[in-house]
Amino acid sequence: QVDNAKDFLSMGGLQLVIDGLNSTEAVLKEHAAFVLGAALSSNPKVQIEAIEGGALQKLLVILATEQPLTVKKKALFALSSMLRHFPYAQQQFLKLGGLQVLRSLFRQKGMETLHVRVVTLLYDLIVEKMLLEDSQHGDQMEEKIQQYQQVKLVPAVVEQDWCVVVSNLLAVPEHDTREKVLKTVGVLMAFCKERYRGDPALSTTLSLLRSEYEELAAQEQREGDKDGYFKELLGSVNTIIQELR
Repeated sequence: QVDNAKDFLSMGGLQLVIDGLNSTEAVLKEHAAFVLGAALSSNPKVQIEAIEGGALQKLLVILATEQPLTVKKKALFALSSMLRHFPYAQQQFLKLGGLQVLRSLFRQKGMETLHVRVVTLLYDLIVEKMLLEDSQHGDQMEEKIQQYQQVKLVPAVVEQDWCVVVSNLLAVPEHDTREKVLKTVGVLMAFCKERYRGDPALSTTLSLLRSEYEELAAQEQREGDKDGYFKELLGSVNTIIQELR
């Protein structure tokens, strides 16, 4: 995939794809975003070329305006591929009001399938920065850490009240969505604790989840699965309840 992306770049294909994001045809926009996302994945050279070619602004416009869900889904995929492990893009994303654009997806009808993807992206970006700050430092690492220090993601997340946007998603019925949201709430806990303590709806949701997962974990154990999926989810719920005491 990386070699294909390089060939594609050398033929000037990237700018064509970025221009495709402006197409009036939804299907062309969708394909352009998908190809861009695939080319960007773990490919620093393409990430730099794409941001210089104006891809970030165009993706945010797609996400901020009325578009079919399929187009937004691919645009979010491309945005995620552009931001991961690329602090300069993360900085530009914040400057361009990218977090507000993602927040607006939670107010639009019919965009529910994107919510968990947005939360997963936020989780990945916050954890990526934390892991780097905790890692062994060489000269190259120092430079990267300095770049990440320019990315004020967490203050923006707290200021725009993502704490509650994220925790509200615990009310969804799907276990895999809840699992991702619990992980994100766990990471946000360091910055959102007071907000969470003052949220009676969260307290109720956590109690309900605890009861549900106690029952499901007990059933798992009866079936001979000692370290099952629901036991793990119950552990996550209990940890959060404990931290909020």
